[in-house]
Amino acid sequence: MTDADTSADAAAARESLARARREIEEIDRELIALLGRRVERSKEIGTLKRIAGMPTLDPAREAEVIRRAASVAREHGLADEKVRDIFWHIIGLSRTAQTEGE
Repeated sequence: MTDADTSADAAAARESLARARREIEEIDRELIALLGRRVERSKEIGTLKRIAGMPTLDPAREAEVIRRAASVAREHGLADEKVRDIFWHIIGLSRTAQTEGE
């Protein structure tokens, strides 16, 4: 392999790296947009819970969400414990959104 080959390989690798990073940035934007949609639904759920006289906190429902997230994570080859951690934070965002109107 010549220096020119090595240089061309390095340039191609840098170009691929930049493309992969742009794709990750787009995925991050999509994830944040989805979180925004989830928070909006949570606000709606909070309003409906208040109208129905139900408590905001629903530990059984939260546990169900966590179990489902872990199951889906495993289906996609992801570490279910890490996904559970992420979903506890997402539930926290949702809980905060539900209580804002109280």
